[in-house]
Amino acid sequence: MTEKTKTYRKQIIRELYFANLLSCAELSLRINKSFPLTAKILNELIKEGSVVELGYAASTGGRRPAMYALRKDQIYIVSVAMDQFVTRIAIMDTENNPVTEIEKIELPLVKNPKALPMLVDKINLTIKKSGVAKSKIAGIGIGMPGFVDVKKGLNYSFFETSSGSISEYISEKLQLPVFIDNDSSLIALAELRFGAARESKNAMIVNIGWGIGLGMVLNGELFRGHNGFASEFSHIPLFSNGKLCSCGKRGCLETESSLLVVIEKARKGLKDGRVTAATHLPPEHVEQSLEAVINAALKGDQFAIELLSEAGYNIGRGVAILIHILNPKEIILSGRGSLVGKILHAPIQQAINEHCIPKLSAHTVIEISALGYDAELIGAAALVMENYEREISTKSRTAETVTDKTVKGNGAGKSRIIVN
Repeated sequence: MTEKTKTYRKQIIRELYFANLLSCAELSLRINKSFPLTAKILNELIKEGSVVELGYAASTGGRRPAMYALRKDQIYIVSVAMDQFVTRIAIMDTENNPVTEIEKIELPLVKNPKALPMLVDKINLTIKKSGVAKSKIAGIGIGMPGFVDVKKGLNYSFFETSSGSISEYISEKLQLPVFIDNDSSLIALAELRFGAARESKNAMIVNIGWGIGLGMVLNGELFRGHNGFASEFSHIPLFSNGKLCSCGKRGCLETESSLLVVIEKARKGLKDGRVTAATHLPPEHVEQSLEAVINAALKGDQFAIELLSEAGYNIGRGVAILIHILNPKEIILSGRGSLVGKILHAPIQQAINEHCIPKLSAHTVIEISALGYDAELIGAAALVMENYEREISTKSRTAETVTDKTVKGNGAGKSRIIVN
């Protein structure tokens, strides 16, 4: 089999992954190859069991074309979703469904020199437990917080680095292609490819979590900016509160709106005697504390709703700035915070009403993501499939092959991996 044929096969698989169901003619247009060549390769994929025919398209007056889809048990993706405290690992099929239970581990990233080897060990263990052969795994996609250079496979905020790249290190250890990206960018990629932004040319995807992340879809593409670090929404200097932000500056948006701030205020409220059902807020477990606040709010707890509403209003103030600058069609609330999206929706809209020029905000719609907390896992899988057509050797499997069609901008910098 020639290298060109291998590439065409991977292009077809990639297009079927993102579209789910396509005709031969549609595939021919998407991969920009002749109909006979596309049909030939498609038939080869059907014979080997990678692709199946699933009936015919709806009638438009002529002959109905046959429709094709991937067999979901032929290709798998290792999908990793990280935040500052918790990492989730899943083996996904080509319909973005976990084929085993999602592994959830506490893995703090701040000042943790062992985070990278621990991550590798956990991924390796998850693959072994799944029983999925490595030959069937397309690659590993990893979403992580911080300043991530997708071209070089580096994270300038977390993991101690001094040579090589995070992607190369993990790839060499696990013998699989590895691609990394910022968590909010992957959430936006998931929404663009499979969620609320799929039919939108201009959308802002707000990742409500331990910080307030942002992914921007502009002109139907994921936008990164000149150096690849656009969308640092969390660090807009919006308040004169003197609070120190995780970035080292003071008064950033996240100092009054992140879920960490919600937990902090909940603990203070308990000390001050506020009555609430959210009483179990262990200082050493932010995840459990957040679950307590969210569960209380969803059950109608007034104090928990008050805290989340206050955070929502402050997020809305930041969103108002985005609307004035970018005039998006949609604001999509995604990530962990979308679990309480209905509670956040009203105060965000209130802030927009108060701080936006009505003519600018009149046609901007706030939506709650249907992908929810799974968005980052889905985005990590999509990142692998964006790069699926590229043939990458084990020694150079880095994230620098991210497709230019979907991703704008690049990054720069020098670093090396230090592993104890």
